[in-house]
Amino acid sequence: MENTSEKKDKNSVKKPLKHICIGLVAHVDAGKTTLSEGMLYLSGQIRNMGRVDHGDTFLDNYETERERGITIFSKQAEFIWNDTSITILDTPGHVDFSAEMERVLQVLDCAVLVVSAVDGVQAHTVTLWRLLKQYKIPTMIFVNKMDRQEADREKLLEELKNRFGDGCVEMDMQSEENKESLAMCDETMLEEYLSGGKIEKETVKKAVAARKVFPCWFGSALKAQGIEALMSGLCEYAPSAEPLPEFGAKVYKIARDPQGNRLTYLKVTGGQLRVKDVPFAAEQSCTGKVNQIRKYSGEKYELVQTVSAGEVCAVTGLEGTYPGQGIGAQKESLLPVLEPVMTYRIELPDGCDAHKMFQNLRCLEEEDPQLHVIRNEETSEIHIRLMGEVQTEVLQKMVKDRFGVLIHFGEGRIVYKETIKNSVEGAGHFEPLRHYAEVHLRLEPGERGSGMQFAADCSEDVLDRNYQRLILTHLEEREHKGVLTGSALTDVRITLLSGKAHKKHTEGGDFRQATYRAVRQGLRKAESVLLEPYYEFRMELPLENVGKAMTDIKRMSGEFEGPETENGMAVLKGSVPAAEMNGYQKEFTAYTGGYGRLFCSLKGYGECHNTEEVIGQIGYDADADVENTADSVFCSHGAGTIVPWYEADAHMHVEGEAAEKSEEDTQMSAAFRPQRRTIELTQEELDAIYVRTPDPVKKTKRSAPVTVTAGKAAAFCNGDRLQSRNVPFDISGDYTKTKKRKQTGKNICL
Repeated sequence: MENTSEKKDKNSVKKPLKHICIGLVAHVDAGKTTLSEGMLYLSGQIRNMGRVDHGDTFLDNYETERERGITIFSKQAEFIWNDTSITILDTPGHVDFSAEMERVLQVLDCAVLVVSAVDGVQAHTVTLWRLLKQYKIPTMIFVNKMDRQEADREKLLEELKNRFGDGCVEMDMQSEENKESLAMCDETMLEEYLSGGKIEKETVKKAVAARKVFPCWFGSALKAQGIEALMSGLCEYAPSAEPLPEFGAKVYKIARDPQGNRLTYLKVTGGQLRVKDVPFAAEQSCTGKVNQIRKYSGEKYELVQTVSAGEVCAVTGLEGTYPGQGIGAQKESLLPVLEPVMTYRIELPDGCDAHKMFQNLRCLEEEDPQLHVIRNEETSEIHIRLMGEVQTEVLQKMVKDRFGVLIHFGEGRIVYKETIKNSVEGAGHFEPLRHYAEVHLRLEPGERGSGMQFAADCSEDVLDRNYQRLILTHLEEREHKGVLTGSALTDVRITLLSGKAHKKHTEGGDFRQATYRAVRQGLRKAESVLLEPYYEFRMELPLENVGKAMTDIKRMSGEFEGPETENGMAVLKGSVPAAEMNGYQKEFTAYTGGYGRLFCSLKGYGECHNTEEVIGQIGYDADADVENTADSVFCSHGAGTIVPWYEADAHMHVEGEAAEKSEEDTQMSAAFRPQRRTIELTQEELDAIYVRTPDPVKKTKRSAPVTVTAGKAAAFCNGDRLQSRNVPFDISGDYTKTKKRKQTGKNICL
């Protein structure tokens, strides 16, 4: 399509009065990328409109995207319209790439939700609406494909109002009916309309910013109809964020260019960012300085020296940045709402180096943190979380193209999580020879969906501020495992209550060990709950099939509201465990004769409906998980003694909250205590454990082995005092001496 409209000379355009960043979001095949193509074409940024089915669009420039005809990665383009500089962020529409789309939401001033006039509001459209509401993003709606014969404007507008509220208003202000509909959305607009028969644009803009009004436009992106009205509406009604008083930026994407340079995509939210700046605060773990600032538009970019508040760019030279990160005065983003509910085992070809492939996949995880790449050290198996079949196919091709290895995926398994029901205190003590750290934490159940939260409630008179920060860093740096199935811990608030260091012996890694053990001990004390993902569903089906559908939902341990009737079809809404929905779509289509429609979206995590069955299938043993031990280490005659978690409280050097509680609250029932074990560990096993902490000990000279036999009395260091008690298991091993540390052959006895 040749652009016959009057081209705008970029050099003659005035400096824009404002800058807005908009995101295009939609269900797959709604025409979102075609809409962006039309906006760039009409603004004079491109000479011809490409087509998705021809594989020549401006923004879908990856080979896989052109082959499949879908957007996989978010893209950026810029143009000027009506003295407004507009940055477009085009996002994936396919549900398998929802995580990429959600990361973009955090930097938007306004979103344009594209709805197909042919398909109407789809399941993923509803999911997008919920996300936009959660992120509080002002939203406008463009109903596309109005050139199709089956498109019905009035019916579509009614559907939008039914699904998204009366704030969905067609923005044709020549119609009195539309003016009245707009006025009814807000008291201020109603007063203006009643007093003068019109509503000021600034008043509408404020209502849009407050998400009281959702302006709607109708058109055809393919035929460039209705797009100019949308662009003008964006300039008039889209709000722009108030800049922060100091420098701030929000990272929304990590990628690599064809030369392998690491790119940090960000939006400046306050002040300016310049080449050679070091934008990180002292306490942030990121490193590097800004080498280049790139303003991308499609595949090409322009190098600039400075970007100001409101602008989006890609930066080279920064390491350790991650999506959702707040830099400078900017706060961190919310936890992602959409996440994979399936985990897959990666099957490597013969001769492939598993460790090297793991490192390669970790690079991909930088770009998409939702992959959650993990490796089992014992079996060398690599597991990864994915949204669905399309993402597995795309990832397979990406790994082949970037790393030259063809991988396959095993059968998918549900991703479970764990939380706790009651508040407990956990304590961890780490005191091998010439090392020392003790940590006391309170673990409390958080609200469902709140994720992990960390805080400190400890006086600096008790524990130095730097040590407190270090402990919080250790709490945040890893994904903590639950004790039922070894699944990720979530929805727990962990508060630092107290701790203790030694002026001479506390070294790097000591507080890490004590912190991990404190978390783990708290979990062993707590009442744990297994969580599983739930889908929210909407069924539209013939009335005669309602009974069958309700029976199926009950069989799948789901819940539903009373059936409703819309346009002669029954509507059922509810939720059901994701594990039970596998393959149900085909069954649903079959018994409704193809007339039924099933919409599913991730609702979140809830209590598992078959906990005992899942625990049995997974077969996790918390006692055998030496990588995540709850036991503490105390000093005895220059060696370290491992004290079981259920006895450790009696030997802690700092009194915690648990010491003030009644014996009934603090002591574990003997019936639930694990039996004592005799443990014989080698120097190699010790090294393997401690090497996971910073600055592993370098071996020099060995001395004679020392043995402490189970049941014998031994002296234990307790601050400045020596206490005598029985040793629950054998301690035996060699000593390794250095100038700073002494290491024995026992488990983590250093």
